[in-house]
Amino acid sequence: MNNVMGIVNLSESSEHIADLTQTRTTAAIPLLGRYRVIDFTLSNMVNSGINNIAIFTQGRARSLTNHLGSGKHWGLDRKRDGLYVFHPETDFGDNIRRTGDLENFRNHLDYLKYSNQDFVILSRSYMICNIDYRKVVRQHVESGADITLVYKNMENSVRRFYGCDSLTLDDHHTIKGVGTNLGKKRFYDISMEMYVLKRDLLIKIIEEAVHRGEARFLKEAIFTRFDDLRIKGYAFDGYLACINSTQNYYLTNMDLLNVNYSKELFHNNGRIYTKVMDAPSTKYADNSYVSNSLIANGCIIEGTVENSILCRDVHVKKGAIIRNSIVLPNAIIHETTNLNYTILDKNVVITERKMLFGDSESPFVIKKNTVL
Repeated sequence: MNNVMGIVNLSESSEHIADLTQTRTTAAIPLLGRYRVIDFTLSNMVNSGINNIAIFTQGRARSLTNHLGSGKHWGLDRKRDGLYVFHPETDFGDNIRRTGDLENFRNHLDYLKYSNQDFVILSRSYMICNIDYRKVVRQHVESGADITLVYKNMENSVRRFYGCDSLTLDDHHTIKGVGTNLGKKRFYDISMEMYVLKRDLLIKIIEEAVHRGEARFLKEAIFTRFDDLRIKGYAFDGYLACINSTQNYYLTNMDLLNVNYSKELFHNNGRIYTKVMDAPSTKYADNSYVSNSLIANGCIIEGTVENSILCRDVHVKKGAIIRNSIVLPNAIIHETTNLNYTILDKNVVITERKMLFGDSESPFVIKKNTVL
């Protein structure tokens, strides 16, 4: 794996999760109390022995950059290789505005050209799983494929992957086409948007797509070469979630209150690492009541919390009731407030005697810094 580098491409659609991405990218959204979405992809790469990782950002990246720091929490603060963060650049002298992630890759192509590794793992951040990339790379090398694409066979009773890329494979696991999951078939193969390919091939795909002007996105540039490349599939059989909508974000958090899911996700192929935040232990008042919930450190619980996830430094005052909800850092819930199926973003203050209800299909979201 010393011959493999990792790239996390954050050109991810936030149309259906806009309530949580107005001030941050999807990769920076807090997840399960103390993690961020990107922690899972980074940890998977580090646990697989990858020491050269680049993140190609899009949109508002301040929160993400602050979370990543030097990469020391993932063991990536190194003299050789380590963590690189590349932001989109704007040429004000160019009258043509180029959108899409391909332009970002073109502007930082020197990073790819001067890296020492021969293979690249290209991934998104919003596919949440615990995967051993060593097995994927091994299959890729043994099969002789030009590109290996990770996928998972799903049943359409799980509606969370509606709109994601759906693959067509033959009996030899060769990918023949890529479409969109419209929920019409009982079983389908969902693309996890994780690719393994040679670094030289990735450079060639980027340069040819830019030269011809045939694509704006890297994924589009790869898919236009299906007839010219041998693309194989690698079947993943572990827990998988996709944080591409507010509903999926809510359901994924609720999933992980299940011990079986959380054990698999956090311990199956190595630990999940995140930025360490020093804070005192949570204080539980004598009259507080907490059931089937995950409470991060630094909280003060004086009321009732059931089947919920509270991030750091949340204050639940006496008489407040929180059920089936997700509360992000630094929120204050005042006395005699009742919350059910809600998502509270950072720094939200809910004043006394408020009743806020959503449901599991459409949780009620309160945006960052709101006083209600």
